Amino acid sequence: MINNSLRRVLGACALAVALSAPSLHAAGAELVVIVSAKSPVASLRADQVADIFLGQVGTFPDGAEAVALDQRIGSPLRDEFYARVAAKTPALLKAYWTKMIFTGRGQPPQEAADSAAVRRMVADNPALIGYIDKAALDPSVKAVLMVR
Repeated sequence: MINNSLRRVLGACALAVALSAPSLHAAGAELVVIVSAKSPVASLRADQVADIFLGQVGTFPDGAEAVALDQRIGSPLRDEFYARVAAKTPALLKAYWTKMIFTGRGQPPQEAADSAAVRRMVADNPALIGYIDKAALDPSVKAVLMVR
């Protein structure tokens, strides 16, 4: 009984957060998922990206290692990315990773401070995959998915 009550409260909180969060798309920001320009990966589907970022898959489709790199917790880019790619609010994402850690099935991705830091780290390591504001793209990385 407590579990059902807790689920309802968490669900209501998640809905309230989702409804009150500002949309980056309304503000004009566009998100892109990136890999190093040195990576052979040319494009990915949203479900493939979600699987990598949620720790379900540790490789790119070609079998090469894939390591997710997140924006910092609380970042509007992070919230928008998970809402669009994985259909998860910040509350649902926190619950997901709490369960994964508790059951020993995974750890959340490493975090970087902002889009510039994500871009620099991804550019230097072909195994990394991240997401940034499209305005932060440069030739050191390539976009493999436009987040819509």
